[in-house]
Amino acid sequence: MIDSHCHLDAPEFDDDRLWVQQAAARADVRHIVVPGVAVDAFAKQKKVVADCPGAVAAYGIHPLYVAAAADDEPARLSAWLTQVPAVAVGEIGLDFYLPGLDRSRQLDFFRQQLQVARDFDLPVILHVRSAIDAVLAELRRTPVRGGIAHAFNGSRQQADRFLKQGFKLGYGGAMTHPGSRRIRQLAATLPDEAIVLETDAPDMAPAWLSRGRNTPAELPRIAAVLAELRQQSLPEVLAMTSANVRAVLAIPNLAFAVNDEPMAKNGA
Repeated sequence: MIDSHCHLDAPEFDDDRLWVQQAAARADVRHIVVPGVAVDAFAKQKKVVADCPGAVAAYGIHPLYVAAAADDEPARLSAWLTQVPAVAVGEIGLDFYLPGLDRSRQLDFFRQQLQVARDFDLPVILHVRSAIDAVLAELRRTPVRGGIAHAFNGSRQQADRFLKQGFKLGYGGAMTHPGSRRIRQLAATLPDEAIVLETDAPDMAPAWLSRGRNTPAELPRIAAVLAELRQQSLPEVLAMTSANVRAVLAIPNLAFAVNDEPMAKNGA
């Protein structure tokens, strides 16, 4: 399995990160895509990916972080990508849900980062909360080589527009909540090639965690919900969603050992 979106470098994992990664590996989550959020956090993100077997990095400036970002950070992102491997530019995009955010600054950073993705011929991992049409409009102006629309919660028409531009759609914890009717209906009816699985850990907890910390080890249960919604077998869904991630992100075939004995939560 591939968790296509997990903030493994988040402070919530600082005390037990390797335990979290090994727990995920024992659950057969062998690859974790770690998206970036801010240039100043890239060095920590790079170390986390190096220390956690099976983890790979995307680098980008999250729309919720652009208010505090320096004006030159898109240029610094570009410089960073000349030095380190990356499977995508991300997490980038627009967030029109939270009040008080500067939309024009978000748009400026998003446009610059789309150009960075074009310059490096990389896919993108998109944040599209309450801004799907605006994101699609920018993609028409600056086409990229596809990627993933993370935490997709749009209409079928919007989904089809992303698919036509080479994108996959990310589904995770929100899909497991019975009240998320539109998300569940789309997850059940989209074509096989449309969907990738994600946790967005430590956030976007599935229904069974209530308010607890989410981790990539929850991905098998999330996959089981998707299989039930689609009336497909679990092995079929696992193969399908992993292949979809590989179709848009250059996930290397990383071989690593999985500890048979659970390590202590402090990593000892």
